[in-house]
Amino acid sequence: MIALTLSEIATAVGGTLRLDGPETGGGRLTAESLVDGAVHTDSRDVKPGDIFVAKPGEFTDGHLYAPVAADQGAALLIVERELDLPVAQIVVADAVTALGDLATDVIARVRSLGRLKIVGVTGSNGKTTTKNLLRGILERVGPTVAARASFNNEVGAPLTMLEVTEDTRFLVAEMGASAVGEIARLVRMAKPDIGIVLKVGLAHAGEFGGIEATVRAKTEMVTDLEATDVAVLNADDPRVAGMAAATAARIVWFGQGDAPDGAPVVRGTDVRSTARGTTFSLHLASGESRPVTFRVLGEHHVMNALAAAATAEQLGVPIDDIVSALQAVRVAERWRMEVMGGRDDITVINDAYNASPDSMTAALKTLAQIREPGQRTIAVLGEMSELGELSGEEHDRIGLLVVRLNISQLVVVGQGARRMYISAIREGSWDGEATIVDTPDDALELLQSAVKPGDTLLVKSSNSAGLRFLGDRLGELFS
Repeated sequence: MIALTLSEIATAVGGTLRLDGPETGGGRLTAESLVDGAVHTDSRDVKPGDIFVAKPGEFTDGHLYAPVAADQGAALLIVERELDLPVAQIVVADAVTALGDLATDVIARVRSLGRLKIVGVTGSNGKTTTKNLLRGILERVGPTVAARASFNNEVGAPLTMLEVTEDTRFLVAEMGASAVGEIARLVRMAKPDIGIVLKVGLAHAGEFGGIEATVRAKTEMVTDLEATDVAVLNADDPRVAGMAAATAARIVWFGQGDAPDGAPVVRGTDVRSTARGTTFSLHLASGESRPVTFRVLGEHHVMNALAAAATAEQLGVPIDDIVSALQAVRVAERWRMEVMGGRDDITVINDAYNASPDSMTAALKTLAQIREPGQRTIAVLGEMSELGELSGEEHDRIGLLVVRLNISQLVVVGQGARRMYISAIREGSWDGEATIVDTPDDALELLQSAVKPGDTLLVKSSNSAGLRFLGDRLGELFS
């Protein structure tokens, strides 16, 4: 974080400063003492000079871990109640709100220097991949800050924002939501110069209250953009394309089809997917084009690459730097189409960080596309969570899709995904190719004997189902 005095931090978060902290440098801390350490909500990450935000959680309370943060050298605690600890503290009404307020203040200060450009990324699928691709591209141009993992909510996004310094040239902020108003809140903290909307699908539809509420939530990315800003929109998704009418920003399109207004589209052509990755031709809005050998598995990730390329072009990155950065990426993110295994030509694709109907469909299509003649494919699938009233029919649809894509074997893990299994076995063309087990351990035991040399396995589920760890174990087993 940039250096701020304790007084400036207290003002930014609207809190009360308590200076009963330790003596430092031979003198007691004062309101004008500078703090420039990192900001954390996990006490295990705290290092000397850092700031610890004691955030109450669903299952525990950050205040319980404040002594650990103090012992590890925290310079400041942001708390909701004063603690009997020899550390400077700022007492606030709400620690999460204070975290966002601090991020807002820091971004405003850095932005006033005239150097920082902010990119916001949202969508039902692909946010983390697109963020990672953009980071790889923009780091070639200047100092870049981007979210770790999927830090995209009211806590993770401001933690990322607080990593900027006076030297930061680009901030790539992943902005997720599970309710209307949450993206708008993040946009107010750090209004993007470029706002990307990737796709509107059924991910979290149950939490949002339906697809139309999801559209309203994702539209918040572009609603407050100004005429000097840019909205990067998916021309192939009608719900995203419709957001052009909700923004004053200049529109830049990406996709495989044509733009609604006939404008140029950052496009990918000649897309070919194999077990080694995806090749395509990249065409920028300027008319420049280059072939790309993209080692990230799955042609659905080409859309994420196009969104990243469209954004980078608007930021002045030359096409050769864009292509070089895309080709350097080996895996989109941990547990996202991560290729493992290798023994006896057995391939494990671990894509179980999260799952929605759209991402499940894309992963299964990739599994079918990369199959070589005579090769068996096995889909190990768990529950897709947070679908609300759509859950049953969407699990049914995925079970049917497995059959219609001619996947060789389906292993369903957990009763929450049972309707995938039922739909598959009801399909007349299948007889005995589907199995359901209760736990990941059961699935591992089954697959240890069922997998044959040359098989390709896809492991896919929502995070809550925990199949990403099953994917890791399978990858190790067949490595």
